[in-house]
Amino acid sequence: MALQQNKFDEPLAHALRPQTLDDFAGQKNVVSEGKMLKTLIEEDRLHNMIFWGPPGVGKTTLARIIANQTKSIFKTISAVTSGVAEIRTIIKEAEENKRLGTSTVLFIDEIHRFNKSQQDALLPHTENGTITLIGATTENPSFEVNSALLSRSQVFVFESLTEEDLISILNNALSKVTSQKISDDAKSFLAHYANGDARTLLNTLEIILKLSDSNVIETNEIKTILQKKFLRYDKKGEEHYNIISALHKSLRDSDPDGALYWMMRMLEAGEDPKYIARRLIRFASEDIGMADPHALLVAIAAKEAVVFNGMPECEVNLTQACIHLAMAPKSNSAYIAVNKVKRDIKETGNLEVPLHIRNAPTKLMKDLDYGKGYKYAHNYDNAKVEQQHLPDELQKKQYYQPTDHGIEAKIKDKLQR
Repeated sequence: MALQQNKFDEPLAHALRPQTLDDFAGQKNVVSEGKMLKTLIEEDRLHNMIFWGPPGVGKTTLARIIANQTKSIFKTISAVTSGVAEIRTIIKEAEENKRLGTSTVLFIDEIHRFNKSQQDALLPHTENGTITLIGATTENPSFEVNSALLSRSQVFVFESLTEEDLISILNNALSKVTSQKISDDAKSFLAHYANGDARTLLNTLEIILKLSDSNVIETNEIKTILQKKFLRYDKKGEEHYNIISALHKSLRDSDPDGALYWMMRMLEAGEDPKYIARRLIRFASEDIGMADPHALLVAIAAKEAVVFNGMPECEVNLTQACIHLAMAPKSNSAYIAVNKVKRDIKETGNLEVPLHIRNAPTKLMKDLDYGKGYKYAHNYDNAKVEQQHLPDELQKKQYYQPTDHGIEAKIKDKLQR
Protein backbone atom coordinates (compact mmCIF):
# COMPACT_ATOMS: atom_id res chain seq x y z
CA MET A 1 0.00 0.00 0.00
CA ALA A 2 2.93 2.33 0.68
CA LEU A 3 4.10 1.61 -2.83
CA GLN A 4 0.63 2.60 -4.14
CA GLN A 5 0.94 6.00 -2.49
CA ASN A 6 4.51 6.67 -3.65
CA LYS A 7 5.09 4.27 -6.46
CA PHE A 8 8.74 5.14 -7.08
CA ASP A 9 10.23 5.05 -3.58
CA GLU A 10 12.64 2.38 -4.85
CA PRO A 11 13.30 0.60 -8.16
CA LEU A 12 10.44 -1.67 -9.18
CA ALA A 13 12.74 -4.63 -9.76
CA HIS A 14 13.68 -4.42 -6.08
CA ALA A 15 10.35 -3.33 -4.63
CA LEU A 16 8.40 -6.11 -6.33
CA ARG A 17 10.87 -8.93 -5.68
CA PRO A 18 8.85 -12.04 -4.66
CA GLN A 19 9.14 -13.09 -1.02
CA THR A 20 7.74 -16.63 -1.24
CA LEU A 21 7.85 -19.58 -3.64
CA ASP A 22 4.14 -19.06 -4.37
CA ASP A 23 4.91 -15.60 -5.78
CA PHE A 24 7.97 -16.75 -7.72
CA ALA A 25 7.48 -16.65 -11.52
CA GLY A 26 9.05 -19.05 -13.98
CA GLN A 27 11.68 -21.78 -13.51
CA LYS A 28 9.09 -24.54 -13.30
CA ASN A 29 11.88 -26.89 -14.31
CA VAL A 30 13.47 -26.44 -10.87
CA VAL A 31 10.82 -25.19 -8.41
CA SER A 32 7.52 -26.74 -9.51
CA GLU A 33 5.78 -29.25 -7.26
CA GLY A 34 7.83 -32.40 -6.77
CA LYS A 35 11.10 -30.93 -8.06
CA MET A 36 14.19 -31.45 -5.94
CA LEU A 37 14.96 -27.79 -5.28
CA LYS A 38 11.44 -26.96 -4.10
CA THR A 39 11.50 -29.93 -1.74
CA LEU A 40 14.90 -28.93 -0.34
CA ILE A 41 13.70 -25.36 0.28
CA GLU A 42 10.38 -26.36 1.87
CA GLU A 43 12.03 -28.95 4.12
CA ASP A 44 15.01 -26.69 4.88
CA ARG A 45 17.45 -29.42 3.85
CA LEU A 46 19.88 -27.30 1.85
CA HIS A 47 23.20 -28.46 0.43
CA ASN A 48 25.79 -26.80 -1.80
CA MET A 49 24.16 -25.46 -4.96
CA ILE A 50 25.04 -23.48 -8.07
CA PHE A 51 22.30 -21.49 -9.80
CA TRP A 52 23.28 -21.08 -13.47
CA GLY A 53 21.29 -18.99 -15.92
CA PRO A 54 21.05 -15.70 -17.82
CA PRO A 55 20.50 -12.36 -16.03
CA GLY A 56 17.10 -11.43 -14.62
CA VAL A 57 15.60 -14.92 -14.39
CA GLY A 58 15.33 -15.23 -10.60
CA LYS A 59 18.62 -16.63 -9.28
CA THR A 60 19.12 -13.94 -6.62
CA THR A 61 15.40 -13.73 -5.92
CA LEU A 62 15.23 -17.45 -5.19
CA ALA A 63 18.24 -17.14 -2.90
CA ARG A 64 16.39 -14.41 -0.95
CA ILE A 65 13.32 -16.63 -0.70
CA ILE A 66 15.55 -19.35 0.73
CA ALA A 67 16.94 -16.80 3.21
CA ASN A 68 13.39 -16.06 4.39
CA GLN A 69 12.55 -19.73 4.89
CA THR A 70 15.69 -21.34 6.27
CA LYS A 71 16.44 -21.64 9.98
CA SER A 72 20.11 -21.22 9.14
CA ILE A 73 21.97 -17.93 9.37
CA PHE A 74 21.98 -16.53 5.84
CA LYS A 75 24.91 -14.46 4.58
CA THR A 76 25.06 -12.72 1.19
CA ILE A 77 28.08 -11.36 -0.64
CA SER A 78 28.85 -10.34 -4.22
CA ALA A 79 31.97 -11.68 -5.91
CA VAL A 80 32.29 -8.29 -7.64
CA THR A 81 32.90 -6.37 -4.41
CA SER A 82 34.07 -9.01 -1.92
CA GLY A 83 37.39 -10.74 -1.43
CA VAL A 84 39.14 -13.42 0.62
CA ALA A 85 39.21 -11.21 3.74
CA GLU A 86 35.41 -10.97 3.85
CA ILE A 87 35.10 -14.71 3.24
CA ARG A 88 37.43 -15.41 6.17
CA THR A 89 35.31 -13.22 8.44
CA ILE A 90 32.15 -15.05 7.43
CA ILE A 91 33.86 -18.45 7.87
CA LYS A 92 35.03 -17.49 11.34
CA GLU A 93 31.47 -16.52 12.30
CA ALA A 94 30.13 -19.71 10.71
CA GLU A 95 32.56 -21.86 12.71
CA GLU A 96 31.32 -20.23 15.93
CA ASN A 97 27.69 -20.71 14.84
CA LYS A 98 28.42 -24.37 14.11
CA ARG A 99 29.77 -24.88 17.62
CA LEU A 100 26.55 -23.37 18.93
CA GLY A 101 24.48 -25.73 16.81
CA THR A 102 23.43 -23.28 14.06
CA SER A 103 24.31 -23.74 10.40
CA THR A 104 25.27 -20.97 7.96
CA VAL A 105 24.21 -20.55 4.34
CA LEU A 106 26.47 -18.35 2.22
CA PHE A 107 25.05 -16.94 -1.01
CA ILE A 108 27.67 -15.62 -3.46
CA ASP A 109 26.26 -13.65 -6.36
CA GLU A 110 28.29 -13.78 -9.60
CA ILE A 111 30.54 -16.48 -8.17
CA HIS A 112 32.30 -16.78 -11.54
CA ARG A 113 33.99 -13.46 -10.73
CA PHE A 114 35.97 -15.14 -7.94
CA ASN A 115 39.39 -16.31 -9.08
CA LYS A 116 40.75 -19.80 -8.37
CA SER A 117 42.38 -18.89 -5.02
CA GLN A 118 39.18 -17.23 -3.79
CA GLN A 119 37.14 -20.29 -4.74
CA ASP A 120 39.76 -22.58 -3.18
CA ALA A 121 39.31 -20.71 0.10
CA LEU A 122 35.70 -21.94 0.22
CA LEU A 123 36.41 -25.61 -0.49
CA PRO A 124 37.38 -27.01 2.93
CA HIS A 125 34.49 -25.22 4.62
CA THR A 126 31.90 -26.60 2.22
CA GLU A 127 33.38 -30.07 2.75
CA ASN A 128 33.26 -30.01 6.55
CA GLY A 129 29.82 -28.41 6.71
CA THR A 130 30.89 -25.07 8.17
CA ILE A 131 28.92 -23.37 5.40
CA THR A 132 26.36 -24.38 2.83
CA LEU A 133 27.22 -22.60 -0.40
CA ILE A 134 24.73 -21.20 -2.90
CA GLY A 135 26.45 -19.60 -5.87
CA ALA A 136 24.77 -17.72 -8.71
CA THR A 137 26.42 -17.36 -12.10
CA THR A 138 25.56 -16.30 -15.63
CA GLU A 139 28.57 -18.20 -16.99
CA ASN A 140 28.91 -21.93 -17.63
CA PRO A 141 30.06 -23.33 -14.25
CA SER A 142 31.98 -26.10 -16.04
CA PHE A 143 34.48 -23.43 -17.09
CA GLU A 144 34.13 -20.75 -14.43
CA VAL A 145 33.76 -22.67 -11.14
CA ASN A 146 36.58 -24.63 -9.51
CA SER A 147 36.10 -28.29 -10.50
CA ALA A 148 36.51 -29.49 -6.90
CA LEU A 149 33.88 -27.00 -5.72
CA LEU A 150 31.61 -27.88 -8.62
CA SER A 151 31.82 -31.62 -7.88
CA ARG A 152 30.51 -30.95 -4.37
CA SER A 153 27.57 -28.87 -5.57
CA GLN A 154 24.25 -29.53 -7.28
CA VAL A 155 23.87 -27.35 -10.39
CA PHE A 156 20.39 -26.01 -11.11
CA VAL A 157 19.90 -24.56 -14.59
CA PHE A 158 17.68 -21.47 -14.79
CA GLU A 159 16.06 -20.71 -18.13
CA SER A 160 15.08 -17.42 -19.73
CA LEU A 161 11.57 -16.46 -18.67
CA THR A 162 8.81 -17.18 -21.17
CA GLU A 163 6.53 -14.48 -22.56
CA GLU A 164 3.78 -15.91 -20.37
CA ASP A 165 6.00 -15.57 -17.28
CA LEU A 166 6.91 -11.99 -18.16
CA ILE A 167 3.33 -10.91 -18.81
CA SER A 168 2.34 -12.41 -15.44
CA ILE A 169 5.10 -10.36 -13.76
CA LEU A 170 3.97 -7.28 -15.71
CA ASN A 171 0.32 -7.67 -14.66
CA ASN A 172 1.35 -8.13 -11.04
CA ALA A 173 3.46 -4.96 -11.17
CA LEU A 174 0.71 -2.90 -12.79
CA SER A 175 -1.82 -3.99 -10.16
CA LYS A 176 0.47 -2.82 -7.37
CA VAL A 177 1.93 0.45 -8.62
CA THR A 178 -0.45 2.28 -10.96
CA SER A 179 -3.99 2.78 -12.19
CA GLN A 180 -2.69 3.12 -15.77
CA LYS A 181 -3.39 0.28 -18.18
CA ILE A 182 -1.24 -1.24 -20.90
CA SER A 183 -2.84 -2.79 -23.96
CA ASP A 184 -2.40 -6.52 -24.59
CA ASP A 185 -0.37 -5.80 -27.72
CA ALA A 186 1.92 -3.46 -25.75
CA LYS A 187 2.33 -6.08 -23.02
CA SER A 188 3.40 -8.61 -25.61
CA PHE A 189 5.82 -6.07 -27.06
CA LEU A 190 7.36 -5.40 -23.63
CA ALA A 191 7.68 -9.12 -22.92
CA HIS A 192 9.46 -9.61 -26.26
CA TYR A 193 11.64 -6.57 -25.63
CA ALA A 194 12.70 -7.91 -22.22
CA ASN A 195 13.98 -11.06 -23.94
CA GLY A 196 13.46 -13.40 -20.99
CA ASP A 197 14.79 -10.94 -18.37
CA ALA A 198 12.41 -9.82 -15.59
CA ARG A 199 14.77 -7.09 -14.40
CA THR A 200 14.84 -5.55 -17.88
CA LEU A 201 11.06 -5.80 -18.03
CA LEU A 202 10.47 -3.99 -14.73
CA ASN A 203 13.15 -1.35 -15.36
CA THR A 204 11.56 -0.63 -18.74
CA LEU A 205 8.09 -0.50 -17.20
CA GLU A 206 9.30 1.99 -14.61
CA ILE A 207 10.64 4.32 -17.33
CA ILE A 208 7.37 4.08 -19.26
CA LEU A 209 5.18 4.82 -16.23
CA LYS A 210 7.29 7.82 -15.32
CA LEU A 211 7.06 9.34 -18.80
CA SER A 212 3.52 8.43 -19.89
CA ASP A 213 0.29 10.19 -18.88
CA SER A 214 -1.95 7.95 -20.97
CA ASN A 215 -4.77 6.01 -19.36
CA VAL A 216 -4.05 3.12 -21.71
CA ILE A 217 -0.47 2.85 -22.96
CA GLU A 218 -0.06 1.50 -26.50
CA THR A 219 2.92 -0.02 -28.32
CA ASN A 220 3.71 3.05 -30.42
CA GLU A 221 4.01 5.24 -27.35
CA ILE A 222 6.35 2.73 -25.74
CA LYS A 223 8.56 2.72 -28.85
CA THR A 224 8.68 6.52 -28.76
CA ILE A 225 9.59 6.55 -25.07
CA LEU A 226 12.37 4.03 -25.57
CA GLN A 227 13.72 6.37 -28.29
CA LYS A 228 14.77 3.68 -30.70
CA LYS A 229 13.08 1.29 -33.03
CA PHE A 230 12.60 -2.16 -31.63
CA LEU A 231 14.93 -4.54 -33.47
CA ARG A 232 13.52 -7.94 -34.30
CA TYR A 233 16.13 -10.26 -32.88
CA ASP A 234 15.41 -13.35 -30.84
CA LYS A 235 18.63 -14.73 -29.34
CA LYS A 236 17.32 -18.28 -29.67
CA GLY A 237 15.08 -17.93 -32.71
CA GLU A 238 15.40 -17.92 -36.48
CA GLU A 239 16.31 -14.24 -36.77
CA HIS A 240 19.33 -14.83 -34.52
CA TYR A 241 20.67 -17.46 -36.92
CA ASN A 242 19.76 -15.38 -39.97
CA ILE A 243 21.77 -12.41 -38.75
CA ILE A 244 24.81 -14.36 -37.57
CA SER A 245 24.78 -16.08 -40.97
CA ALA A 246 24.70 -12.67 -42.67
CA LEU A 247 27.67 -11.52 -40.56
CA HIS A 248 29.67 -14.66 -41.34
CA LYS A 249 29.01 -14.49 -45.08
CA SER A 250 29.78 -10.76 -45.26
CA LEU A 251 33.14 -11.43 -43.61
CA ARG A 252 33.82 -14.36 -45.94
CA ASP A 253 33.02 -12.17 -48.98
CA SER A 254 35.44 -9.46 -47.72
CA ASP A 255 32.64 -6.90 -47.29
CA PRO A 256 33.44 -4.83 -44.17
CA ASP A 257 30.32 -2.66 -44.52
CA GLY A 258 27.93 -5.61 -44.54
CA ALA A 259 29.83 -7.28 -41.69
CA LEU A 260 29.71 -4.14 -39.53
CA TYR A 261 26.00 -3.61 -40.19
CA TRP A 262 25.00 -7.12 -39.10
CA MET A 263 27.35 -7.07 -36.13
CA MET A 264 25.87 -3.79 -34.88
CA ARG A 265 22.33 -5.09 -35.47
CA MET A 266 23.10 -7.81 -32.95
CA LEU A 267 24.73 -5.48 -30.42
CA GLU A 268 21.95 -2.88 -30.68
CA ALA A 269 19.37 -5.61 -30.09
CA GLY A 270 21.10 -6.71 -26.90
CA GLU A 271 23.27 -9.64 -28.03
CA ASP A 272 26.05 -10.62 -25.62
CA PRO A 273 29.27 -9.18 -27.14
CA LYS A 274 31.12 -12.30 -25.94
CA TYR A 275 28.99 -14.36 -28.32
CA ILE A 276 30.04 -12.16 -31.23
CA ALA A 277 33.68 -12.41 -30.16
CA ARG A 278 33.38 -16.22 -30.14
CA ARG A 279 32.00 -16.16 -33.68
CA LEU A 280 34.86 -13.92 -34.87
CA ILE A 281 37.40 -16.28 -33.29
CA ARG A 282 35.84 -19.23 -35.08
CA PHE A 283 35.77 -17.32 -38.38
CA ALA A 284 39.45 -16.37 -38.05
CA SER A 285 40.45 -20.04 -38.24
CA GLU A 286 37.66 -21.41 -40.43
CA ASP A 287 37.76 -18.85 -43.25
CA ILE A 288 41.17 -17.13 -42.91
CA GLY A 289 43.46 -19.62 -41.24
CA MET A 290 47.07 -19.63 -42.39
CA ALA A 291 46.44 -17.04 -45.10
CA ASP A 292 46.74 -14.51 -42.24
CA PRO A 293 47.71 -16.20 -38.94
CA HIS A 294 47.47 -12.83 -37.18
CA ALA A 295 43.69 -12.82 -37.73
CA LEU A 296 43.20 -15.31 -34.89
CA LEU A 297 45.32 -13.14 -32.58
CA VAL A 298 43.24 -10.08 -33.50
CA ALA A 299 39.99 -11.96 -32.80
CA ILE A 300 41.27 -13.25 -29.43
CA ALA A 301 42.46 -9.75 -28.53
CA ALA A 302 38.94 -8.48 -29.29
CA LYS A 303 37.53 -11.11 -26.92
CA GLU A 304 39.88 -9.91 -24.17
CA ALA A 305 38.84 -6.31 -24.86
CA VAL A 306 35.17 -7.33 -24.56
CA VAL A 307 35.83 -8.86 -21.14
CA PHE A 308 37.99 -5.94 -19.98
CA ASN A 309 35.97 -3.03 -21.36
CA GLY A 310 32.41 -4.35 -21.50
CA MET A 311 29.63 -2.56 -23.34
CA PRO A 312 29.48 -0.03 -24.90
CA GLU A 313 33.25 0.60 -24.93
CA CYS A 314 34.02 -2.77 -26.53
CA GLU A 315 31.95 -1.90 -29.62
CA VAL A 316 34.95 -0.24 -31.25
CA ASN A 317 37.20 -3.20 -30.37
CA LEU A 318 34.81 -5.59 -32.10
CA THR A 319 34.56 -3.17 -35.02
CA GLN A 320 38.34 -3.16 -35.48
CA ALA A 321 38.44 -6.97 -35.40
CA CYS A 322 35.51 -7.20 -37.79
CA ILE A 323 37.21 -4.93 -40.33
CA HIS A 324 40.49 -6.83 -40.05
CA LEU A 325 38.79 -10.19 -40.63
CA ALA A 326 36.77 -8.87 -43.55
CA MET A 327 39.84 -7.47 -45.29
CA ALA A 328 42.18 -10.39 -44.55
CA PRO A 329 43.08 -12.91 -47.30
CA LYS A 330 40.82 -15.94 -47.10
CA SER A 331 41.59 -19.65 -46.82
CA ASN A 332 39.46 -22.52 -45.56
CA SER A 333 42.33 -25.02 -45.73
CA ALA A 334 42.37 -25.55 -41.94
CA TYR A 335 38.61 -26.15 -41.93
CA ILE A 336 38.88 -28.64 -44.80
CA ALA A 337 41.88 -30.38 -43.18
CA VAL A 338 40.17 -30.97 -39.84
CA ASN A 339 37.10 -32.44 -41.54
CA LYS A 340 39.25 -34.77 -43.65
CA VAL A 341 41.09 -35.99 -40.55
CA LYS A 342 37.84 -36.52 -38.63
CA ARG A 343 36.39 -38.51 -41.52
CA ASP A 344 39.44 -40.81 -41.72
CA ILE A 345 39.47 -41.32 -37.95
CA LYS A 346 35.81 -42.28 -38.05
CA GLU A 347 36.39 -44.72 -40.92
CA THR A 348 39.67 -46.31 -39.76
CA GLY A 349 39.38 -46.28 -35.96
CA ASN A 350 42.40 -46.64 -33.66
CA LEU A 351 45.32 -47.12 -36.04
CA GLU A 352 48.71 -47.99 -34.56
CA VAL A 353 51.38 -45.35 -34.00
CA PRO A 354 54.48 -46.22 -36.10
CA LEU A 355 57.11 -47.82 -33.85
CA HIS A 356 59.90 -45.35 -34.67
CA ILE A 357 57.96 -42.31 -33.34
CA ARG A 358 56.78 -43.98 -30.14
CA ASN A 359 58.33 -42.96 -26.85
CA ALA A 360 60.54 -45.57 -25.18
CA PRO A 361 61.00 -44.71 -21.49
CA THR A 362 61.54 -48.34 -20.36
CA LYS A 363 63.89 -51.19 -21.37
CA LEU A 364 60.91 -53.37 -22.35
CA MET A 365 59.70 -50.73 -24.77
CA LYS A 366 63.17 -50.42 -26.30
CA ASP A 367 63.37 -54.21 -26.65
CA LEU A 368 60.06 -54.04 -28.54
CA ASP A 369 61.66 -51.53 -30.98
CA TYR A 370 59.79 -48.49 -29.64
CA GLY A 371 61.66 -45.46 -31.00
CA LYS A 372 64.02 -47.56 -33.15
CA GLY A 373 65.27 -45.62 -36.16
CA TYR A 374 63.81 -42.30 -35.04
CA LYS A 375 65.53 -39.28 -36.65
CA TYR A 376 65.92 -36.27 -34.34
CA ALA A 377 65.12 -33.25 -36.53
CA HIS A 378 67.62 -30.91 -34.89
CA ASN A 379 70.47 -33.16 -36.00
CA TYR A 380 69.69 -32.43 -39.66
CA ASP A 381 70.04 -29.41 -41.93
CA ASN A 382 67.21 -26.90 -41.45
CA ALA A 383 65.74 -29.29 -38.84
CA LYS A 384 64.03 -31.18 -41.66
CA VAL A 385 63.86 -34.96 -41.90
CA GLU A 386 61.95 -37.42 -44.03
CA GLN A 387 60.28 -40.08 -41.92
CA GLN A 388 56.84 -41.61 -41.59
CA HIS A 389 54.44 -39.93 -39.14
CA LEU A 390 51.04 -41.22 -40.23
CA PRO A 391 49.85 -44.80 -39.59
CA ASP A 392 50.73 -47.28 -42.34
CA GLU A 393 47.16 -47.25 -43.67
CA LEU A 394 47.21 -43.48 -44.20
CA GLN A 395 50.76 -42.88 -45.43
CA LYS A 396 49.75 -41.18 -48.69
CA LYS A 397 47.14 -38.88 -47.16
CA GLN A 398 47.53 -35.10 -47.41
CA TYR A 399 45.12 -33.26 -45.13
CA TYR A 400 46.53 -29.75 -45.25
CA GLN A 401 46.50 -28.28 -48.74
CA PRO A 402 47.44 -24.58 -48.61
CA THR A 403 45.95 -22.05 -50.99
CA ASP A 404 47.75 -19.32 -52.95
CA HIS A 405 46.30 -16.57 -50.72
CA GLY A 406 48.28 -14.33 -48.39
CA ILE A 407 50.99 -15.87 -46.24
CA GLU A 408 49.72 -19.33 -47.16
CA ALA A 409 51.27 -18.97 -50.63
CA LYS A 410 54.72 -19.00 -48.95
CA ILE A 411 53.71 -22.03 -46.88
CA LYS A 412 52.61 -23.83 -50.03
CA ASP A 413 55.96 -23.12 -51.67
CA LYS A 414 57.84 -24.40 -48.62
CA LEU A 415 55.82 -27.63 -48.53
CA GLN A 416 56.46 -28.23 -52.21
CA ARG A 417 60.20 -27.63 -51.79
